[in-house]
Amino acid sequence: MPVQTHKTKVAFSVTNCICYDQRVLKIVETVSSLSCEITIIGRERGDFCSSDTVPFRTRRFKMFFQRGFLFYGFFNIRLFIYLLFHKYDLLVANDLDTLLPNYLVSKLTRIPLVYDSHEFFTEVPELQNRTFVKWFWSAIEKTIFPELKYVMTVSESIASHYEMLYGARPFVIKNLSRNSGHIARYSKEDLGISNDDLLLIIQGTGINIDKGSEELIDALKITSGVTLMIVGSGDVVSGLKLRVIKLGISDKVKFIPTVSWEKLISYTKTADIGLCLEKDTNLNYRYSLPNKLFDYISAGIPVIASNLPETRKIINENGFGIIIESVTPENISLTLSELIANPDRLTELRRNAIATSLRLNWEIESKKVVEFYNKVLICE
Repeated sequence: MPVQTHKTKVAFSVTNCICYDQRVLKIVETVSSLSCEITIIGRERGDFCSSDTVPFRTRRFKMFFQRGFLFYGFFNIRLFIYLLFHKYDLLVANDLDTLLPNYLVSKLTRIPLVYDSHEFFTEVPELQNRTFVKWFWSAIEKTIFPELKYVMTVSESIASHYEMLYGARPFVIKNLSRNSGHIARYSKEDLGISNDDLLLIIQGTGINIDKGSEELIDALKITSGVTLMIVGSGDVVSGLKLRVIKLGISDKVKFIPTVSWEKLISYTKTADIGLCLEKDTNLNYRYSLPNKLFDYISAGIPVIASNLPETRKIINENGFGIIIESVTPENISLTLSELIANPDRLTELRRNAIATSLRLNWEIESKKVVEFYNKVLICE
């Protein structure tokens, strides 16, 4: 008879849409290869959840509230009850908004806990003018973080800040994108865009405040020979649509809703330039490494980015983009016009982006996930 081997049962918790949280899906895929049986716990998100399948066991909560403090309160209560009455060998909390129930269940049951901080949660712009809410999340972090044994995060700057605050440095696993060499690009003709236009893209499920989208739209008004694709979703997308109409540039901007990662990369590969325009308005943005930056690298396209330390470091070390000193319509327009006038420079940047994609990809970075989780599982 074949020998029965025990699979470690691991529960990943996340409040984002399970279908489109690429960091969770990539790490889950890697952890499952370590003889682990995975369950991803999240929430139902309407058409997103019904139209896309996730190749892992999932548990999605139906929520009466879809955002705000009531959403987080009810989600955390449901998550606590679910985890308490279902047996797992390892718990993984993705971001601060799932940490409290995971920590409480871990303490009550002595199940090991991994905390994956996708961002500097207490410094996100949505909390900056909400004194009580920011205090609440900060209190949870200050209480629990010093007790944690296994912590990972997405950038060296965030790791350094946590080390300064709590005396322990998280393990850094950058959210690099998968190799996309097998994914075909669209043609500009397929998308109804002139081959003579410089095609730009800004993308993701976090097209939110202070990420430069408004300034980019304004730059299009004063720049000739440029078309923009906005692919994804976020808090400011509806406002961007109104802004485009008000400025009379509907022919220069295409809005494309959230799509699978593979389709997103097809759009991205069609573009001539990707934009990363986060502004230095909060520590979360200052220390971030935007997911879209790594999608641009995977797609092999040049990048125009704001002057933030982590992004600047990667672009300067690999030579695939241009850093603008401040995010203004004038600076964006000037940079675009210079690239239009200098196609050889654009070709050089693209060549460097393609070369960078061979070094900075998930296939290489995932080895760090294996290293991290092997230590956790040995101690489990």
